[in-house]
Amino acid sequence: MTRIGLIGGAGRMGQALSACLLDELVPGLKLSCSVDLSSNPQQGQDLGLLAGRAPAGMELSSSLPDVLSEADLFIDFSFHTGIKERLNLLAEAGKSAVVGTTGLTDAEQQALGEAAKRIPLLYAPNMSLGVNLLAALVEQTAARLKDQGYDIEITEMHHRLKKDAPSGTALFLGEAAAKGSGWSLPDVQKDGRSGMEGERPAKEIGFHALRGGDVVGDHTVRFAADGELLDLSHRATRRETFAIGALKAAAWLAGKPSGSVYSMKDVLGLE
Repeated sequence: MTRIGLIGGAGRMGQALSACLLDELVPGLKLSCSVDLSSNPQQGQDLGLLAGRAPAGMELSSSLPDVLSEADLFIDFSFHTGIKERLNLLAEAGKSAVVGTTGLTDAEQQALGEAAKRIPLLYAPNMSLGVNLLAALVEQTAARLKDQGYDIEITEMHHRLKKDAPSGTALFLGEAAAKGSGWSLPDVQKDGRSGMEGERPAKEIGFHALRGGDVVGDHTVRFAADGELLDLSHRATRRETFAIGALKAAAWLAGKPSGSVYSMKDVLGLE
């Protein structure tokens, strides 16, 4: 039985993870502690309790160092600020980590790689098994259609409370499209359009972010050519989809060696 600690346990994903763990939807995992890093009193009150369902002996804390000994593996879905410090604490304690935090800076991405040299670590901007399979299909499609006159556009929609744009998943899919096309995403990324921008260049991947309502996650990668459109899409209807994917990643990661950052492709056996 792998003891699981949640970082950001009071957030939307943290509460979904708690519910899935308490319902034992993924065998071999046990919720042992939850850390609230927010300043919201209501979230702190609700932290991991889920209507009084917190298991006996479960530790609730506002400080990660206080609960490091309570879990074997930590799942982090909290805001990206401070992730370097959290990874360092986990590495020093020898704790495995599954990270689903989005909006990471280049320095924070580098911190993932450094931590992975010391502890088993899996990172994915989207933990959905379907999205990760979609990314593989996007890369394959982009490679097959390269230099065949297809333009690539990515649209995504999320709930009104999401802070970053484009979403981490949209960028993840963009990386897949760019890799299949033989491009570097920073060289071809175009975020939205407005005004007289001129004709669209062939070597470009457009991103368009929509926000509103309570949309969990809706992503489409469109390949557009003269005479036809090819859409590859994924729509998440429940936040538990990502929680279950993260827990399956945690179960897979248990007992793996450190060295480099694992991904959901490894969990799915795609590479």
